[in-house]
Amino acid sequence: MLPSRADVDLRPRTLRADLLAGITVGVVALPLALAFGVSAGVGPGPGLVTAVVAGVVAAVFGGSRVQVSGPTGAMAVVLAPIVAQHGPAAVPLVAILAGVVVLLAGVTRLGHVVTFIPWPVVEGFTAGIAAIIFLQQVPAALGVSGAVGGNPLVVAVDSVVAAFANSPAALWTLGTVALVAVVMLVLPRVAPALPASLVAVVLATVVVQLTGAPVARIGALPDSLPLPTVPPLDAGMLRSLIGPAVAVAALAAIESLLSARVAAAMPSPAQGGPVRSSRGPSGATTVPDDASHRYDPDRELVGQGLASIASGVFGGMPATGAIARTAVNVRAGARTRLAAVVHSVVILGVIYLATGPVSSIPLAALAGVLMVTAVRMVSVATLRAVLTSTRADAVVLVVTAVVTIAVDLIEAVQIGLLVAAFFALRSVAKAAAVHREPLPGPALPGDEHIALYRLDGAMFFGAADRIHAQIRDDQDALVVVLRLSHLRLVDATGAHALGELVAGLERSGVTVLVKGIQPAHLPVLTRVGVLDELRHEKHLFADLPPAIEHARSHVARAQAGTGSPPASAAGATGPRNPLSA
Repeated sequence: MLPSRADVDLRPRTLRADLLAGITVGVVALPLALAFGVSAGVGPGPGLVTAVVAGVVAAVFGGSRVQVSGPTGAMAVVLAPIVAQHGPAAVPLVAILAGVVVLLAGVTRLGHVVTFIPWPVVEGFTAGIAAIIFLQQVPAALGVSGAVGGNPLVVAVDSVVAAFANSPAALWTLGTVALVAVVMLVLPRVAPALPASLVAVVLATVVVQLTGAPVARIGALPDSLPLPTVPPLDAGMLRSLIGPAVAVAALAAIESLLSARVAAAMPSPAQGGPVRSSRGPSGATTVPDDASHRYDPDRELVGQGLASIASGVFGGMPATGAIARTAVNVRAGARTRLAAVVHSVVILGVIYLATGPVSSIPLAALAGVLMVTAVRMVSVATLRAVLTSTRADAVVLVVTAVVTIAVDLIEAVQIGLLVAAFFALRSVAKAAAVHREPLPGPALPGDEHIALYRLDGAMFFGAADRIHAQIRDDQDALVVVLRLSHLRLVDATGAHALGELVAGLERSGVTVLVKGIQPAHLPVLTRVGVLDELRHEKHLFADLPPAIEHARSHVARAQAGTGSPPASAAGATGPRNPLSA
Protein backbone atom coordinates (compact mmCIF):
# COMPACT_ATOMS: atom_id res chain seq x y z
CA MET A 1 0.00 0.00 0.00
CA LEU A 2 3.04 2.29 -0.11
CA PRO A 3 4.63 3.98 -3.14
CA SER A 4 7.06 1.80 -5.06
CA ARG A 5 9.55 2.20 -7.88
CA ALA A 6 6.88 0.99 -10.32
CA ASP A 7 4.89 4.18 -9.63
CA VAL A 8 7.56 6.35 -11.26
CA ASP A 9 8.23 6.58 -14.98
CA LEU A 10 10.55 9.40 -16.08
CA ARG A 11 11.02 8.40 -19.70
CA PRO A 12 10.80 11.54 -21.89
CA ARG A 13 7.63 10.52 -23.71
CA THR A 14 5.78 9.60 -20.51
CA LEU A 15 7.10 12.66 -18.68
CA ARG A 16 5.91 14.99 -21.44
CA ALA A 17 2.45 13.38 -21.49
CA ASP A 18 2.10 13.69 -17.71
CA LEU A 19 3.21 17.33 -17.67
CA LEU A 20 0.70 18.30 -20.35
CA ALA A 21 -2.10 16.34 -18.71
CA GLY A 22 -1.32 17.83 -15.29
CA ILE A 23 -1.36 21.40 -16.61
CA THR A 24 -4.65 20.72 -18.39
CA VAL A 25 -6.30 19.29 -15.28
CA GLY A 26 -4.92 22.09 -13.11
CA VAL A 27 -6.50 24.72 -15.36
CA VAL A 28 -9.81 22.85 -15.30
CA ALA A 29 -9.67 22.24 -11.54
CA LEU A 30 -8.92 25.84 -10.52
CA PRO A 31 -12.44 27.27 -10.89
CA LEU A 32 -13.95 24.08 -9.46
CA ALA A 33 -11.74 24.23 -6.36
CA LEU A 34 -12.80 27.83 -5.80
CA ALA A 35 -16.45 27.07 -6.41
CA PHE A 36 -16.67 24.00 -4.20
CA GLY A 37 -15.02 25.83 -1.32
CA VAL A 38 -17.56 28.65 -1.61
CA SER A 39 -20.41 26.15 -2.00
CA ALA A 40 -19.39 24.29 1.17
CA GLY A 41 -19.44 27.53 3.15
CA VAL A 42 -15.75 27.64 4.02
CA GLY A 43 -14.67 30.04 1.28
CA PRO A 44 -12.43 29.65 -1.76
CA GLY A 45 -9.17 29.46 0.22
CA PRO A 46 -9.74 26.01 1.78
CA GLY A 47 -10.88 24.76 -1.62
CA LEU A 48 -7.54 25.72 -3.14
CA VAL A 49 -5.62 24.28 -0.18
CA THR A 50 -7.48 20.98 -0.52
CA ALA A 51 -6.75 20.76 -4.24
CA VAL A 52 -3.03 21.30 -3.58
CA VAL A 53 -2.36 19.26 -0.44
CA ALA A 54 -4.87 16.43 -0.87
CA GLY A 55 -4.14 16.27 -4.59
CA VAL A 56 -0.44 15.55 -4.00
CA VAL A 57 -0.91 13.11 -1.10
CA ALA A 58 -3.63 11.10 -2.84
CA ALA A 59 -1.59 10.99 -6.05
CA VAL A 60 1.45 9.58 -4.25
CA PHE A 61 -0.25 7.14 -1.86
CA GLY A 62 -3.51 6.34 -3.68
CA GLY A 63 -4.37 3.16 -5.53
CA SER A 64 -4.87 4.68 -8.99
CA ARG A 65 -2.15 6.19 -11.14
CA VAL A 66 -4.53 8.54 -12.95
CA GLN A 67 -6.93 9.54 -10.16
CA VAL A 68 -7.16 13.28 -9.43
CA SER A 69 -8.38 14.19 -5.94
CA GLY A 70 -9.57 17.36 -4.31
CA PRO A 71 -12.79 19.12 -3.23
CA THR A 72 -15.92 17.85 -4.97
CA GLY A 73 -19.53 18.86 -5.30
CA ALA A 74 -20.78 15.89 -3.31
CA MET A 75 -18.43 16.72 -0.44
CA ALA A 76 -19.53 20.36 -0.53
CA VAL A 77 -23.12 19.21 -0.21
CA VAL A 78 -22.30 17.16 2.90
CA LEU A 79 -20.13 19.87 4.47
CA ALA A 80 -22.67 22.71 4.07
CA PRO A 81 -24.93 21.62 6.98
CA ILE A 82 -21.85 20.88 9.13
CA VAL A 83 -20.60 24.42 8.53
CA ALA A 84 -24.06 25.82 9.30
CA GLN A 85 -24.19 23.98 12.64
CA HIS A 86 -20.57 24.06 13.84
CA GLY A 87 -18.95 26.83 11.78
CA PRO A 88 -16.13 26.74 9.21
CA ALA A 89 -13.53 26.06 11.92
CA ALA A 90 -14.95 22.54 12.39
CA VAL A 91 -14.22 21.46 8.81
CA PRO A 92 -10.46 20.74 9.23
CA LEU A 93 -11.23 18.57 12.28
CA VAL A 94 -13.92 16.74 10.32
CA ALA A 95 -11.40 16.20 7.53
CA ILE A 96 -8.89 14.65 9.94
CA LEU A 97 -11.47 12.41 11.63
CA ALA A 98 -12.94 11.29 8.32
CA GLY A 99 -9.45 10.66 6.96
CA VAL A 100 -8.67 8.37 9.88
CA VAL A 101 -11.86 6.38 9.24
CA VAL A 102 -11.11 6.04 5.51
CA LEU A 103 -7.50 5.08 6.28
CA LEU A 104 -8.66 2.32 8.64
CA ALA A 105 -11.10 1.09 6.01
CA GLY A 106 -8.23 0.73 3.57
CA VAL A 107 -5.92 -0.97 6.07
CA THR A 108 -8.66 -3.48 6.92
CA ARG A 109 -9.21 -4.08 3.17
CA LEU A 110 -12.78 -2.89 2.79
CA GLY A 111 -12.13 -1.41 -0.64
CA HIS A 112 -14.15 -4.00 -2.52
CA VAL A 113 -17.33 -3.19 -0.59
CA VAL A 114 -18.18 -0.50 -3.12
CA THR A 115 -18.69 -3.23 -5.75
CA PHE A 116 -21.82 -4.26 -3.86
CA ILE A 117 -23.53 -0.93 -4.55
CA PRO A 118 -26.07 -1.51 -7.35
CA TRP A 119 -25.97 0.57 -10.51
CA PRO A 120 -29.41 2.20 -9.94
CA VAL A 121 -28.27 3.37 -6.48
CA VAL A 122 -25.13 4.93 -7.96
CA GLU A 123 -27.08 6.69 -10.72
CA GLY A 124 -29.80 7.88 -8.33
CA PHE A 125 -27.14 9.13 -5.93
CA THR A 126 -25.35 10.97 -8.75
CA ALA A 127 -28.59 12.53 -10.04
CA GLY A 128 -29.51 13.65 -6.53
CA ILE A 129 -26.09 15.22 -5.96
CA ALA A 130 -26.29 17.00 -9.30
CA ALA A 131 -29.70 18.42 -8.38
CA ILE A 132 -28.41 19.61 -5.01
CA ILE A 133 -25.35 21.26 -6.55
CA PHE A 134 -27.56 23.07 -9.05
CA LEU A 135 -30.08 24.17 -6.41
CA GLN A 136 -27.31 25.39 -4.10
CA GLN A 137 -26.16 27.83 -6.77
CA VAL A 138 -29.56 29.46 -7.24
CA PRO A 139 -29.01 32.12 -4.52
CA ALA A 140 -25.65 33.17 -6.00
CA ALA A 141 -27.12 33.11 -9.50
CA LEU A 142 -29.87 35.50 -8.37
CA GLY A 143 -27.64 37.72 -6.23
CA VAL A 144 -29.38 36.97 -2.93
CA SER A 145 -28.24 35.37 0.31
CA GLY A 146 -29.55 31.85 0.93
CA ALA A 147 -29.91 30.10 4.26
CA VAL A 148 -26.67 28.15 4.73
CA GLY A 149 -27.28 24.50 5.54
CA GLY A 150 -30.99 24.59 4.77
CA ASN A 151 -32.76 22.21 2.42
CA PRO A 152 -31.46 23.21 -1.03
CA LEU A 153 -34.86 23.02 -2.69
CA VAL A 154 -36.47 25.25 -0.05
CA VAL A 155 -33.54 27.68 -0.15
CA ALA A 156 -33.73 27.85 -3.96
CA VAL A 157 -37.47 28.63 -3.89
CA ASP A 158 -36.97 31.29 -1.21
CA SER A 159 -34.18 32.82 -3.27
CA VAL A 160 -36.39 33.10 -6.33
CA VAL A 161 -39.03 34.88 -4.25
CA ALA A 162 -36.43 37.24 -2.75
CA ALA A 163 -34.95 38.00 -6.17
CA PHE A 164 -38.16 39.71 -7.31
CA ALA A 165 -37.57 42.39 -4.68
CA ASN A 166 -34.07 43.04 -6.00
CA SER A 167 -34.52 42.58 -9.73
CA PRO A 168 -31.67 44.87 -11.01
CA ALA A 169 -28.97 42.94 -9.12
CA ALA A 170 -30.63 39.65 -10.08
CA LEU A 171 -30.47 40.58 -13.75
CA TRP A 172 -26.73 41.28 -13.53
CA THR A 173 -25.97 38.00 -11.78
CA LEU A 174 -28.25 36.04 -14.09
CA GLY A 175 -26.51 37.61 -17.06
CA THR A 176 -23.13 36.54 -15.65
CA VAL A 177 -24.37 32.98 -15.13
CA ALA A 178 -25.82 32.91 -18.64
CA LEU A 179 -22.53 34.13 -20.15
CA VAL A 180 -20.56 31.42 -18.34
CA ALA A 181 -23.06 28.73 -19.32
CA VAL A 182 -23.04 29.72 -23.00
CA VAL A 183 -19.25 29.75 -23.17
CA MET A 184 -18.95 26.38 -21.41
CA LEU A 185 -21.52 24.79 -23.71
CA VAL A 186 -20.39 26.32 -27.01
CA LEU A 187 -16.60 26.56 -26.69
CA PRO A 188 -15.95 22.76 -26.53
CA ARG A 189 -17.64 22.44 -29.93
CA VAL A 190 -15.71 25.32 -31.48
CA ALA A 191 -12.31 24.90 -29.81
CA PRO A 192 -12.21 21.66 -27.80
CA ALA A 193 -8.55 22.16 -26.87
CA LEU A 194 -9.36 25.22 -24.72
CA PRO A 195 -10.41 24.83 -21.05
CA ALA A 196 -14.01 25.99 -21.35
CA SER A 197 -14.66 26.59 -17.64
CA LEU A 198 -11.53 28.72 -17.19
CA VAL A 199 -12.19 30.72 -20.35
CA ALA A 200 -15.78 31.30 -19.24
CA VAL A 201 -14.72 32.52 -15.79
CA VAL A 202 -12.03 34.82 -17.22
CA LEU A 203 -14.41 36.29 -19.80
CA ALA A 204 -17.15 36.85 -17.19
CA THR A 205 -14.62 38.52 -14.86
CA VAL A 206 -13.43 40.86 -17.61
CA VAL A 207 -16.98 41.81 -18.60
CA VAL A 208 -17.97 42.49 -14.99
CA GLN A 209 -14.83 44.57 -14.44
CA LEU A 210 -15.37 46.65 -17.57
CA THR A 211 -19.07 47.26 -16.94
CA GLY A 212 -18.77 47.80 -13.20
CA ALA A 213 -21.63 45.40 -12.62
CA PRO A 214 -22.92 45.26 -9.03
CA VAL A 215 -22.17 41.60 -8.42
CA ALA A 216 -20.38 39.98 -5.49
CA ARG A 217 -16.74 38.92 -5.94
CA ILE A 218 -14.65 36.17 -4.34
CA GLY A 219 -12.66 38.65 -2.31
CA ALA A 220 -9.34 38.19 -0.51
CA LEU A 221 -7.52 34.90 -0.95
CA PRO A 222 -4.50 33.45 0.85
CA ASP A 223 -1.26 34.21 -1.00
CA SER A 224 0.52 31.19 0.47
CA LEU A 225 -0.26 27.82 2.01
CA PRO A 226 -1.09 28.06 5.70
CA LEU A 227 1.26 26.44 8.17
CA PRO A 228 0.31 22.90 9.20
CA THR A 229 -1.44 22.73 12.55
CA VAL A 230 -3.62 20.27 14.41
CA PRO A 231 -7.07 21.76 15.14
CA PRO A 232 -7.82 22.14 18.85
CA LEU A 233 -9.49 19.03 20.21
CA ASP A 234 -12.43 19.71 22.48
CA ALA A 235 -14.17 16.67 23.97
CA GLY A 236 -17.64 18.09 23.37
CA MET A 237 -16.86 19.16 19.82
CA LEU A 238 -15.23 15.80 19.15
CA ARG A 239 -18.33 13.91 20.25
CA SER A 240 -20.61 16.10 18.15
CA LEU A 241 -18.45 15.68 15.04
CA ILE A 242 -17.98 11.91 15.13
CA GLY A 243 -21.28 11.27 13.36
CA PRO A 244 -20.70 13.83 10.59
CA ALA A 245 -17.13 12.60 10.18
CA VAL A 246 -18.30 9.02 9.61
CA ALA A 247 -20.80 10.26 7.02
CA VAL A 248 -18.06 12.27 5.30
CA ALA A 249 -15.77 9.23 5.38
CA ALA A 250 -18.43 7.02 3.81
CA LEU A 251 -18.97 9.55 1.03
CA ALA A 252 -15.23 9.97 0.47
CA ALA A 253 -14.72 6.22 0.18
CA ILE A 254 -17.68 5.66 -2.13
CA GLU A 255 -16.95 8.58 -4.43
CA SER A 256 -13.21 7.87 -4.63
CA LEU A 257 -13.66 4.18 -5.45
CA LEU A 258 -16.36 4.91 -7.99
CA SER A 259 -14.10 7.48 -9.64
CA ALA A 260 -11.19 5.04 -9.75
CA ARG A 261 -13.44 2.34 -11.18
CA VAL A 262 -14.69 4.71 -13.89
CA ALA A 263 -11.11 5.67 -14.74
CA ALA A 264 -10.12 2.01 -15.00
CA ALA A 265 -12.72 1.52 -17.74
CA MET A 266 -11.69 4.59 -19.75
CA PRO A 267 -9.52 4.26 -22.85
CA SER A 268 -6.46 6.44 -23.13
CA PRO A 269 -6.22 8.71 -26.20
CA ALA A 270 -3.65 6.42 -27.80
CA GLN A 271 -5.99 3.44 -27.62
CA GLY A 272 -9.23 4.97 -28.79
CA GLY A 273 -11.11 1.82 -27.84
CA PRO A 274 -12.64 0.18 -24.80
CA VAL A 275 -10.49 -1.00 -21.96
CA ARG A 276 -11.11 -4.53 -20.75
CA SER A 277 -11.10 -5.00 -16.99
CA SER A 278 -10.05 -8.11 -15.15
CA ARG A 279 -9.32 -9.24 -11.62
CA GLY A 280 -5.69 -9.58 -10.65
CA PRO A 281 -4.32 -12.23 -8.28
CA SER A 282 -4.21 -9.78 -5.39
CA GLY A 283 -7.86 -8.87 -5.83
CA ALA A 284 -7.09 -5.46 -7.31
CA THR A 285 -8.93 -4.45 -10.45
CA THR A 286 -6.54 -4.42 -13.37
CA VAL A 287 -6.79 -3.22 -16.95
CA PRO A 288 -4.48 -5.25 -19.15
CA ASP A 289 -4.90 -2.90 -22.14
CA ASP A 290 -3.43 0.06 -20.24
CA ALA A 291 -1.35 -0.63 -17.14
CA SER A 292 -1.57 3.01 -16.02
CA HIS A 293 -5.32 2.62 -15.41
CA ARG A 294 -5.19 -0.27 -12.97
CA TYR A 295 -6.15 0.48 -9.41
CA ASP A 296 -6.08 -1.15 -6.00
CA PRO A 297 -9.22 -0.20 -4.03
CA ASP A 298 -7.65 -0.82 -0.62
CA ARG A 299 -4.60 1.31 -1.38
CA GLU A 300 -6.92 3.95 -2.84
CA LEU A 301 -8.69 4.21 0.51
CA VAL A 302 -5.36 4.48 2.30
CA GLY A 303 -4.31 7.30 -0.01
CA GLN A 304 -7.61 9.15 0.31
CA GLY A 305 -7.52 8.81 4.09
CA LEU A 306 -4.01 10.27 4.25
CA ALA A 307 -5.06 13.02 1.82
CA SER A 308 -7.98 14.13 4.00
CA ILE A 309 -5.80 14.05 7.11
CA ALA A 310 -3.13 16.18 5.42
CA SER A 311 -5.76 18.56 4.06
CA GLY A 312 -7.24 19.01 7.55
CA VAL A 313 -3.81 19.69 9.02
CA PHE A 314 -3.36 22.53 6.51
CA GLY A 315 -6.85 23.90 7.17
CA GLY A 316 -8.52 22.37 4.13
CA MET A 317 -11.60 20.25 3.43
CA PRO A 318 -12.05 16.48 3.21
CA ALA A 319 -10.96 15.22 -0.19
CA THR A 320 -12.23 12.57 -2.56
CA GLY A 321 -11.40 11.31 -5.99
CA ALA A 322 -13.02 13.64 -8.53
CA ILE A 323 -14.65 11.81 -11.42
CA ALA A 324 -14.74 14.78 -13.80
CA ARG A 325 -11.13 15.83 -13.20
CA THR A 326 -9.94 12.23 -13.36
CA ALA A 327 -11.71 11.83 -16.71
CA VAL A 328 -9.99 14.99 -18.02
CA ASN A 329 -6.67 13.61 -16.78
CA VAL A 330 -7.13 10.32 -18.65
CA ARG A 331 -8.34 11.99 -21.84
CA ALA A 332 -5.38 14.39 -21.71
CA GLY A 333 -3.01 11.42 -21.87
CA ALA A 334 -1.89 10.99 -18.23
CA ARG A 335 0.26 7.91 -17.70
CA THR A 336 1.52 8.09 -14.11
CA ARG A 337 0.89 9.79 -10.77
CA LEU A 338 3.02 12.73 -11.85
CA ALA A 339 0.08 14.22 -13.78
CA ALA A 340 -2.02 14.60 -10.62
CA VAL A 341 0.98 16.07 -8.77
CA VAL A 342 1.49 18.62 -11.57
CA HIS A 343 -2.20 19.56 -11.34
CA SER A 344 -1.67 20.47 -7.69
CA VAL A 345 1.51 22.41 -8.49
CA VAL A 346 -0.41 24.49 -11.05
CA ILE A 347 -2.98 25.45 -8.42
CA LEU A 348 -0.19 26.12 -5.93
CA GLY A 349 1.33 28.54 -8.45
CA VAL A 350 -1.99 30.40 -8.61
CA ILE A 351 -2.00 30.74 -4.81
CA TYR A 352 1.47 32.30 -4.77
CA LEU A 353 1.35 34.30 -8.00
CA ALA A 354 -2.20 35.16 -9.00
CA THR A 355 -4.42 35.70 -5.97
CA GLY A 356 -5.06 39.31 -6.99
CA PRO A 357 -6.80 38.57 -10.29
CA VAL A 358 -8.53 35.50 -8.86
CA SER A 359 -10.05 37.55 -6.02
CA SER A 360 -11.94 39.61 -8.64
CA ILE A 361 -13.86 36.61 -10.00
CA PRO A 362 -17.63 37.09 -9.56
CA LEU A 363 -19.36 34.53 -7.37
CA ALA A 364 -22.06 34.31 -10.02
CA ALA A 365 -19.43 33.07 -12.49
CA LEU A 366 -18.53 30.23 -10.15
CA ALA A 367 -22.23 29.52 -9.73
CA GLY A 368 -22.52 29.24 -13.49
CA VAL A 369 -19.60 26.81 -13.63
CA LEU A 370 -21.20 24.60 -10.98
CA MET A 371 -24.62 24.73 -12.63
CA VAL A 372 -23.20 23.52 -15.92
CA THR A 373 -21.10 20.93 -14.10
CA ALA A 374 -24.21 19.67 -12.30
CA VAL A 375 -26.11 19.31 -15.55
CA ARG A 376 -23.21 17.43 -17.12
CA MET A 377 -23.08 15.03 -14.18
CA VAL A 378 -26.38 13.52 -15.27
CA SER A 379 -26.42 11.34 -18.36
CA VAL A 380 -29.89 11.34 -19.88
CA ALA A 381 -29.12 8.16 -21.80
CA THR A 382 -28.02 6.40 -18.61
CA LEU A 383 -31.07 7.55 -16.68
CA ARG A 384 -33.33 6.40 -19.50
CA ALA A 385 -31.58 3.03 -19.57
CA VAL A 386 -32.13 2.48 -15.84
CA LEU A 387 -35.68 3.81 -15.78
CA THR A 388 -36.75 1.63 -18.70
CA SER A 389 -34.88 -1.53 -17.66
CA THR A 390 -37.11 -2.90 -14.88
CA ARG A 391 -39.68 -1.39 -12.57
CA ALA A 392 -37.59 -2.34 -9.54
CA ASP A 393 -34.48 -0.55 -10.87
CA ALA A 394 -36.56 2.53 -11.71
CA VAL A 395 -37.97 2.62 -8.18
CA VAL A 396 -34.50 2.25 -6.63
CA LEU A 397 -33.12 5.11 -8.74
CA VAL A 398 -36.02 7.46 -8.02
CA VAL A 399 -36.08 6.70 -4.28
CA THR A 400 -32.30 7.21 -3.97
CA ALA A 401 -32.43 10.51 -5.88
CA VAL A 402 -35.41 11.85 -3.91
CA VAL A 403 -33.91 10.92 -0.53
CA THR A 404 -30.59 12.47 -1.58
CA ILE A 405 -32.30 15.78 -2.32
CA ALA A 406 -34.83 15.79 0.49
CA VAL A 407 -32.99 14.12 3.38
CA ASP A 408 -29.31 13.23 3.33
CA LEU A 409 -26.69 11.74 1.01
CA ILE A 410 -25.53 8.90 3.25
CA GLU A 411 -29.08 8.00 4.25
CA ALA A 412 -29.94 8.01 0.55
CA VAL A 413 -27.30 5.35 -0.14
CA GLN A 414 -28.49 3.30 2.84
CA ILE A 415 -32.14 3.51 1.83
CA GLY A 416 -31.28 2.85 -1.79
CA LEU A 417 -29.39 -0.29 -0.77
CA LEU A 418 -32.32 -1.44 1.37
CA VAL A 419 -34.81 -0.92 -1.45
CA ALA A 420 -32.50 -2.67 -3.91
CA ALA A 421 -32.02 -5.55 -1.46
CA PHE A 422 -35.81 -5.86 -1.04
CA PHE A 423 -36.35 -6.15 -4.78
CA ALA A 424 -33.42 -8.54 -5.13
CA LEU A 425 -34.78 -10.82 -2.42
CA ARG A 426 -38.21 -10.67 -3.98
CA SER A 427 -36.74 -11.69 -7.32
CA VAL A 428 -34.89 -14.59 -5.72
CA ALA A 429 -38.05 -15.62 -3.90
CA LYS A 430 -40.02 -15.53 -7.16
CA ALA A 431 -37.35 -17.65 -8.81
CA ALA A 432 -37.83 -20.27 -6.10
CA ALA A 433 -40.38 -22.78 -7.30
CA VAL A 434 -41.75 -26.24 -6.61
CA HIS A 435 -42.76 -28.46 -9.52
CA ARG A 436 -44.71 -31.70 -9.37
CA GLU A 437 -43.07 -34.05 -11.85
CA PRO A 438 -44.29 -37.29 -13.42
CA LEU A 439 -42.64 -40.42 -12.12
CA PRO A 440 -39.90 -41.76 -14.40
CA GLY A 441 -40.55 -44.86 -16.45
CA PRO A 442 -43.81 -46.63 -17.27
CA ALA A 443 -46.74 -45.90 -14.98
CA LEU A 444 -47.59 -48.59 -12.44
CA PRO A 445 -50.67 -49.12 -10.28
CA GLY A 446 -50.50 -46.89 -7.22
CA ASP A 447 -48.31 -44.24 -8.82
CA GLU A 448 -51.15 -41.74 -8.41
CA HIS A 449 -50.45 -41.83 -4.67
CA ILE A 450 -46.80 -40.84 -5.10
CA ALA A 451 -46.05 -37.13 -5.40
CA LEU A 452 -42.63 -36.27 -6.81
CA TYR A 453 -41.68 -32.64 -6.20
CA ARG A 454 -38.60 -30.81 -7.51
CA LEU A 455 -37.56 -27.75 -5.50
CA ASP A 456 -35.78 -25.12 -7.60
CA GLY A 457 -34.00 -21.87 -6.81
CA ALA A 458 -33.75 -20.80 -3.19
CA MET A 459 -35.32 -22.27 -0.09
CA PHE A 460 -35.02 -19.20 2.10
CA PHE A 461 -37.24 -16.99 4.22
CA GLY A 462 -38.79 -15.26 1.21
CA ALA A 463 -39.98 -18.47 -0.47
CA ALA A 464 -40.32 -21.05 2.30
CA ASP A 465 -43.97 -20.44 3.17
CA ARG A 466 -45.11 -20.55 -0.47
CA ILE A 467 -43.30 -23.84 -1.15
CA HIS A 468 -44.57 -25.27 2.11
CA ALA A 469 -48.20 -24.43 1.27
CA GLN A 470 -48.01 -25.80 -2.28
CA ILE A 471 -46.75 -29.24 -1.19
CA ARG A 472 -48.96 -29.45 1.90
CA ASP A 473 -52.11 -28.91 -0.17
CA ASP A 474 -51.60 -32.14 -2.14
CA GLN A 475 -54.32 -34.39 -0.63
CA ASP A 476 -53.86 -37.55 -2.74
CA ALA A 477 -50.33 -38.50 -1.86
CA LEU A 478 -49.39 -41.37 0.41
CA VAL A 479 -45.69 -40.81 -0.29
CA VAL A 480 -43.98 -37.53 -1.10
CA VAL A 481 -40.56 -37.56 -2.73
CA LEU A 482 -38.65 -34.27 -2.41
CA ARG A 483 -35.91 -33.66 -4.98
CA LEU A 484 -33.48 -31.16 -3.42
CA SER A 485 -30.62 -31.48 -5.90
CA HIS A 486 -31.74 -28.35 -7.81
CA LEU A 487 -31.79 -26.04 -4.79
CA ARG A 488 -29.17 -23.30 -5.04
CA LEU A 489 -29.66 -21.73 -1.65
CA VAL A 490 -30.96 -22.94 1.71
CA ASP A 491 -30.93 -20.67 4.75
CA ALA A 492 -31.98 -21.42 8.32
CA THR A 493 -35.56 -20.23 7.78
CA GLY A 494 -35.91 -22.32 4.63
CA ALA A 495 -34.47 -25.36 6.39
CA HIS A 496 -36.84 -24.83 9.32
CA ALA A 497 -39.81 -24.59 6.95
CA LEU A 498 -38.66 -27.77 5.23
CA GLY A 499 -38.43 -29.51 8.60
CA GLU A 500 -41.94 -28.37 9.52
CA LEU A 501 -43.20 -29.61 6.15
CA VAL A 502 -41.66 -33.05 6.66
CA ALA A 503 -42.95 -33.26 10.23
CA GLY A 504 -46.46 -32.19 9.23
CA LEU A 505 -46.66 -34.71 6.38
CA GLU A 506 -45.36 -37.51 8.56
CA ARG A 507 -47.91 -36.70 11.30
CA SER A 508 -50.69 -36.87 8.72
CA GLY A 509 -49.59 -40.34 7.65
CA VAL A 510 -47.69 -39.33 4.51
CA THR A 511 -44.25 -40.87 4.13
CA VAL A 512 -41.55 -38.40 3.05
CA LEU A 513 -38.51 -39.45 1.05
CA VAL A 514 -35.69 -36.99 0.37
CA LYS A 515 -33.45 -37.26 -2.67
CA GLY A 516 -30.28 -35.40 -3.61
CA ILE A 517 -29.26 -33.28 -0.64
CA GLN A 518 -26.24 -31.27 -1.77
CA PRO A 519 -23.18 -31.49 0.48
CA ALA A 520 -23.20 -27.70 0.91
CA HIS A 521 -26.78 -27.81 2.26
CA LEU A 522 -26.36 -30.84 4.50
CA PRO A 523 -24.92 -29.00 7.55
CA VAL A 524 -27.79 -26.50 7.89
CA LEU A 525 -30.43 -29.17 7.26
CA THR A 526 -28.82 -31.35 9.90
CA ARG A 527 -28.44 -28.61 12.50
CA VAL A 528 -32.00 -27.40 12.05
CA GLY A 529 -33.30 -30.95 12.47
CA VAL A 530 -34.82 -31.68 9.06
CA LEU A 531 -33.32 -35.16 8.93
CA ASP A 532 -34.61 -35.98 12.39
CA GLU A 533 -38.17 -35.46 11.17
CA LEU A 534 -37.93 -38.30 8.66
CA ARG A 535 -39.50 -41.58 9.68
CA HIS A 536 -36.34 -43.54 8.97
CA GLU A 537 -32.72 -42.87 8.05
CA LYS A 538 -33.19 -45.05 4.95
CA HIS A 539 -35.55 -42.39 3.56
CA LEU A 540 -32.59 -40.39 2.29
CA PHE A 541 -31.44 -41.14 -1.26
CA ALA A 542 -28.68 -40.01 -3.59
CA ASP A 543 -30.43 -41.16 -6.78
CA LEU A 544 -34.02 -40.96 -7.99
CA PRO A 545 -34.74 -44.56 -9.18
CA PRO A 546 -34.12 -46.15 -5.75
CA ALA A 547 -36.29 -43.44 -4.17
CA ILE A 548 -39.19 -44.15 -6.56
CA GLU A 549 -38.83 -47.89 -6.03
CA HIS A 550 -38.91 -47.34 -2.29
CA ALA A 551 -42.00 -45.11 -2.61
CA ARG A 552 -43.84 -47.73 -4.69
CA SER A 553 -43.14 -50.38 -2.07
CA HIS A 554 -44.64 -48.09 0.58
CA VAL A 555 -47.76 -47.56 -1.49
CA ALA A 556 -48.10 -51.29 -2.22
CA ARG A 557 -47.94 -52.16 1.47
CA ALA A 558 -50.41 -49.38 2.32
CA GLN A 559 -52.85 -50.63 -0.30
CA ALA A 560 -52.39 -54.22 0.90
CA GLY A 561 -53.37 -53.05 4.34
CA THR A 562 -50.33 -54.40 6.10
CA GLY A 563 -49.42 -51.01 7.49
CA SER A 564 -45.85 -52.21 8.02
CA PRO A 565 -42.86 -50.44 6.59
CA PRO A 566 -41.12 -51.84 3.55
CA ALA A 567 -38.54 -54.49 4.05
CA SER A 568 -35.70 -52.18 3.09
CA ALA A 569 -36.46 -49.98 6.07
CA ALA A 570 -37.44 -52.58 8.66
CA GLY A 571 -34.95 -53.21 11.35
CA ALA A 572 -32.36 -50.83 9.86
CA THR A 573 -29.69 -49.80 12.27
CA GLY A 574 -26.39 -47.97 12.21
CA PRO A 575 -25.37 -44.38 11.54
CA ARG A 576 -27.26 -42.29 9.01
CA ASN A 577 -25.75 -41.65 5.62
CA PRO A 578 -27.78 -38.84 4.03
CA LEU A 579 -26.36 -39.45 0.58
CA SER A 580 -27.00 -43.22 0.39
CA ALA A 581 -30.14 -45.25 -0.21
